[in-house]
Amino acid sequence: MESINYSMTGTVFDIQRFSLHDGPGIRTIVFLKGCPLSCQWCSNPESQKITPVIMYRKDECLHCGRCIEACKRGAISVDNETFVDRDKCIGCGECANVCPAGALVLKGKKMTVQQVVNELKKDATTYRRSGGGITLSGGEPLVQHGFSKELLAACKAQGWSTAMETTGCASEQVINEVIPYVDLVLLDIKNINSEMHKKYTGVGNELILKSAPLISQISETVVRVPVIPGFNHTEEAITAIAEYAKMLMGVRTIHLLPYHTFGENKYDLLGRDYQLQEIKPLSPEDMEQYKQIVENQGFRCVIGG
Repeated sequence: MESINYSMTGTVFDIQRFSLHDGPGIRTIVFLKGCPLSCQWCSNPESQKITPVIMYRKDECLHCGRCIEACKRGAISVDNETFVDRDKCIGCGECANVCPAGALVLKGKKMTVQQVVNELKKDATTYRRSGGGITLSGGEPLVQHGFSKELLAACKAQGWSTAMETTGCASEQVINEVIPYVDLVLLDIKNINSEMHKKYTGVGNELILKSAPLISQISETVVRVPVIPGFNHTEEAITAIAEYAKMLMGVRTIHLLPYHTFGENKYDLLGRDYQLQEIKPLSPEDMEQYKQIVENQGFRCVIGG
């Protein structure tokens, strides 16, 4: 039996318990830092950099100045347009440590595989009773592929169900290293048109479309499509994704994820502009139309995840 490196560290930015939407049963989601994509609608923009980042809640700030004194890099100043100079900040967290109001929050911390498993064990009974388990998300878990592999192997050793939310934007070597430890892959396919994909996510889709068939051969796979107005909310785009999914081994279900603005406020906390401010969520009638398109291609279709 292959040994597990319980001392390996990864950068985690959240652990969310009692999820019902990211795999079967009741699950715990481990969110890992780092993503090769920068989707304009991303609801976890704090996950995109692999290093820790500071989020600044200006409405909570007492203007006591303790953070300014604590920052050795000179990254914090009332003269900065967004208070925190992101070019100077290295995410050390010293400012957050001294903030009495919690206005400065560090997102991302180093954890060992053992530390994460210890957290997950708190809900082991829930996994067993509900048929749930662990889901890795992000960010993109395949960015921290070594840590993801060891963590998934440790979860399997506990007898827990494993799932992963992924874009599949990784090399064949990484996929062969990690995906065998995943029982269910929730695979994002955002757009078949590579030019449009790059415009809205920062990267083309060539590697993703190359990786998807391999992933579907290794693990049970559900295709998920974030439906974004102006990006892929057309009959042609949804049809193209469904036709592509037909070529993936064993894919029977497609999830259509309606566009939402739940993460919009995070951009302000990171000193960034949200690029889709003028975009409105789609109506239930629109989503039903896209669902019908997917079902006509022979898939089971679920609105939401």
